[in-house]
Formats: sequence, structure tokens, C-alpha cells
Amino acid sequence: MLETSARLLRLLSLLQTPRDWTGTELAERLDVDVRTVRRDIDKLRNLGYPVDATAGVAGYRLGAGAKLPPLLLDDDEAVAVAVGLRTAAGGTIAGIADSSLRALTKLEQVLPSRLRHRVSLLQSVTVTVPSAGPTVDPDVLTAVAGAIRDNHRLRFDYRTHSGTTSLRTTEPHRLAHTGRHWYLIGWDIDRADWRTYRVDRLHPRIPTGPRFTPREPPETDLAHYVTSGTTTSPYRYVARVTLHVPAQVAAERIAPTVGVIEAIDDRTCLLRTGSNSLDELAVYIATFGFDCRIHEPPELIAHIRELTTRLTTAINQQPHRNDG
Repeated sequence: MLETSARLLRLLSLLQTPRDWTGTELAERLDVDVRTVRRDIDKLRNLGYPVDATAGVAGYRLGAGAKLPPLLLDDDEAVAVAVGLRTAAGGTIAGIADSSLRALTKLEQVLPSRLRHRVSLLQSVTVTVPSAGPTVDPDVLTAVAGAIRDNHRLRFDYRTHSGTTSLRTTEPHRLAHTGRHWYLIGWDIDRADWRTYRVDRLHPRIPTGPRFTPREPPETDLAHYVTSGTTTSPYRYVARVTLHVPAQVAAERIAPTVGVIEAIDDRTCLLRTGSNSLDELAVYIATFGFDCRIHEPPELIAHIRELTTRLTTAINQQPHRNDG
């Protein structure tokens, strides 16, 4: 049987699991009787940890309170948190770098030596490249997430890529993160259609709007929906290209923020990508290093033919020799 202090920590660890525990279940896990569980629950409450009793059954769960309970992590969880904090220090959310480093310092101080070694090893061989993209105010993310959770309409001022600003009213559905940008997926009330918005370009208006009944999402695979919308829809030219490599090989070279890759068969795949510049599209396709066939747009095909002729002429020109 565990000593009282060790048992309290074990009980607290069990209650941190997002579920209801009956007294009998807790007693079996702790190898004590139900009466001892009740006494230990009272001790946790006296220490300031709110343990709520579930109505109708003899069940318990840890509620929200004024104190943050100690987190009891296994080895893999502790390493994951440490790596996550290190990553967050160079991420896309503004103002959390210092907080992440302070939390990481506290965590590393209490890590067992075997785990400190794993974290230090990963740190020593990893180079963090700071994000070059725009950062997002964490208060904005919190406001958007709260509207999504509560099913409240969200009104915000939105700045487009051209610099114009307009008031949008949406039924927010989900937040998406591509590694470079945060996006809001929502139903635009005025346009009566689904839209994807860059979170760094929006400024929420307070208070939020009335509650709404959530709609069916535009696609089951929202990651695919966001990738499609952000790599093709905003651009003047949308290219469709068959790549003569497996989709998995293409995905190793082409980032999701550049284009959407769909497998055709075991040896070929289809790439959909977009740009406002034909030159940019031509360079993208040329530097992938794959044999391919360009299907559209026709403007891109004509432009590449022109570039090919111009470059071929440039390398075939012989230097002028003056024999006089």
C-alpha cells in the first residue's frame, strides 16, 4: 500500500484524467477501501484542489480552481512538453517566447537525469530557425477560440492581401495552423459561403454576436480544405500539373503551403498550385526537379514556351569573332 503522501499524488494524477471516477474505481487503483478514498478526497480539497462530485453517482473529477495542481507526467510526456516549449519559443504566436523559456527552465530543473539527457541531446543537434512570417497576438487567438467554443458569431475588421479593410461577420468553425500561418475557417454571413481568413490580419470586435447553430463543415478533411484554399483560391493563376513521381516523393519536396498533391497511381500524382505571377509558377515547377506535364492554365503553358525559346536562343548564340 502506498504511503499517504504518495497516495495523494497518485490520486491527483488519476483525477487529472478527463473522466469521472467512481469511488470503487479509485479504491481499486490505489489499493485501498472506498472510505480511505473519501478521506483522501477531503485532504485534496483542504489543500485547495477542487474535486467535484458527480451528481447521481459516487463519482469524482478534478474541477477548475485557484491553484494549478502539480502535473504528473510519464517519461514520454515530459520530453514532449520540453520539446514543445522549446519549439514555442521560436513560433508564430507573439509574446510567448519568454514565457515558454521560463516554463522550460522550471521543467528542466526537475527532470530526472535520464530525461534531461534526452532533451539536451535533441537540443544540441537541433537548429531553430525563427519564423519569418507574421506573428499572431495570443489574445486574438483566445478570442477566436472562445467564439468557436461558445458558438457565438464573430465580428472582426479584416485586412486583405491588397491592404483594404472591411468588417466581416462569421460563424467561426475551426482554427487551422499550417506551420507558417494561423487561419480561421468560418461561414461568412454577408457572402453566404465558407471562407478562410488569416488570423494575423483580423481584429475581433467585442462583444461577440449572438449564438448560432453550427453548420456542417465545407469538407470532412478540413486540413485539405485549408490547404486548397490557401494555395490556389487567392491567386490569379491556378496551375494543374501531373508529376511523374509517387505522391509521397512529391510531398517530401513540395510543402503543403505551396500546393495540394493528389495521388493518381503508384507512380504519378497531381499538383494544384497557384500564384499571381507566371514567372513564379514557372520557377516553382522547374525547380521541383520532377518530370511533369502542365495541363493549365494556358497562359502558363504559353509563357513557359516563350521562356524556353528565349533561354535556348541565349545559350545557342555563338560569341562574335573578329578575324580582322
